[in-house]
Amino acid sequence: MACPSPFQALAESIIHQQLNGRAAASIFARFEALFPAPMKPTHILAASEEALRGAGLSRAKTVAIRDLAEKTDGGLVPTWAQLRKLEDEAIIERLVQVRGVGRWTVEMLLIFRLGRPDVWPVDDFAVKKAYGQVFGLEAPKPKEMAQRAEAWRPYRSVVAWYLWRSLAL
Repeated sequence: MACPSPFQALAESIIHQQLNGRAAASIFARFEALFPAPMKPTHILAASEEALRGAGLSRAKTVAIRDLAEKTDGGLVPTWAQLRKLEDEAIIERLVQVRGVGRWTVEMLLIFRLGRPDVWPVDDFAVKKAYGQVFGLEAPKPKEMAQRAEAWRPYRSVVAWYLWRSLAL
């Protein structure tokens, strides 16, 4: 959990969405450099749109990052300590209220930032692709994937990780 806050982890996720890894990392580095560490929601809210856009954020990402800052400042986005006490679905329900944060983004936070062992990301492209390869399916359906994955409880995150790794080999 190298990120100082869920706010910063979600900001990084929003910035990385739909971008090449290197481009996203470069934009995120410029974005982070705008603010003293650790970055706080109040820093984003005080920043001009020009400054955020100058770091490389698109208009849509600027709006999403500001919404994240407002909702974090308002208490919707919990701290790591608060997140650790919540059930996975409660976290998902809360965080998808932030513009630019969908279920998949929260599932990645659950797996990689909170270390939750039983997350099954049926909408993840790589998980679907690898699942299809393993089970001989051209286009696996999320409902069928969810049903089969019941047998893998309480370690579905581990299965997802192995599916991701199978594509990297």
